[in-house]
Amino acid sequence: MRKLFIISTVIFWLAVAGFWLADLYMTTIPVTDVSPVVEPAAKGYLLAEVAGHAKQDDCWMAIEGSVYDFTTYLPDHPSAPELILPWCGKEATQAWQTKNKGRAHSSRANQLLEKYRIGTLR
Repeated sequence: MRKLFIISTVIFWLAVAGFWLADLYMTTIPVTDVSPVVEPAAKGYLLAEVAGHAKQDDCWMAIEGSVYDFTTYLPDHPSAPELILPWCGKEATQAWQTKNKGRAHSSRANQLLEKYRIGTLR
């Protein structure tokens, strides 16, 4: 039993050392390609264009100067789609910032928001 304990302890510390060395190696590799990432120019939409997408199967919103297409996200939203539908086709910054309850969305929601961005509001 003691031999098993010693062998498993040695294997554990070898694994820890291996992960540590791998991390050390990966952080010391020089980055050779430092060219800047150039994003294509975002398409601009008028609020009148956004207003044409005010249905459950075609839901766009303008939030903080950007336009988002939430059509595919509506079924996945944590709350009922009925809470979001009134904001389809509208400027929804206030609703986004407060969730209509005085609370902000989570940082995860802010990150997820970028996935649905389709342009800017002109």
